[in-house]
Amino acid sequence: MNIAIVTAEFNQEVTSKMFDVALEKAKNLKLNIKFTCKVPGIFDMPIVIDALLQKNEVDAVVTLGAVIKGETKHDELIANAVAQSLTQLAIKYKKPVTLGITGPGMTERQALARIRPVAERAVDAVIKIANQLGSIK
Repeated sequence: MNIAIVTAEFNQEVTSKMFDVALEKAKNLKLNIKFTCKVPGIFDMPIVIDALLQKNEVDAVVTLGAVIKGETKHDELIANAVAQSLTQLAIKYKKPVTLGITGPGMTERQALARIRPVAERAVDAVIKIANQLGSIK
């Protein structure tokens, strides 16, 4: 299976570690990583993911990001908008797009604690979704 990994640079102290975990997990599962892309923040992911999903050599996209609570509800707005966009892209292309994005409403400490489980599950999910899609065809 050929995958792409899209990682947000915002909250890089968290997301760079998520990326390392996702790479390790993908290699252990013998997934072929065709593309790795960095975007400024999770809000910037959909346009890059759309371009990746158009490529025949990309079977699925793993997203990695951390939305940490600030002084306003901006984190909720961004997380909800991105989750909706990623869902629409997965449906449009009928390819898995996993949500390896933590938050909203999360503290930095909580984000650090979720690095490994979220990144690993985001990679695991591409295989599970692809298997389900394959059994439906």
